[in-house]
Amino acid sequence: MTDSEFLDRAEMALRAVELTCDALNEQADIDVDNQRVGGMVTLTFANRSQIVINLQKPLHEIWLAARQGGYHFKWNDDGFWRDTKGGRELFALLTEAASAQTGQTLVFTRSA
Repeated sequence: MTDSEFLDRAEMALRAVELTCDALNEQADIDVDNQRVGGMVTLTFANRSQIVINLQKPLHEIWLAARQGGYHFKWNDDGFWRDTKGGRELFALLTEAASAQTGQTLVFTRSA
């Protein structure tokens, strides 16, 4: 993958996270603050816990840090961002981590 392809795909993923947060805030009694600084999105929940998603451009990876751990995702031939160790999909893992941290069911999708 070229640097340009990485940036295009990674930007789409970060934008989907932001749009999902906006939709959650509008549709439910959920308070998810999302702050974007360059290639990093920080999600802050009502209980003050956070999830940080950031781009690692030299490695062509997206990193996610949550209470349950840290994960590195690479673009896979199947068209998804997959964890380099367990193969889990980025948005499935983000959904799990955010739901666990908030105690509420939150669903993140790549097509928000």
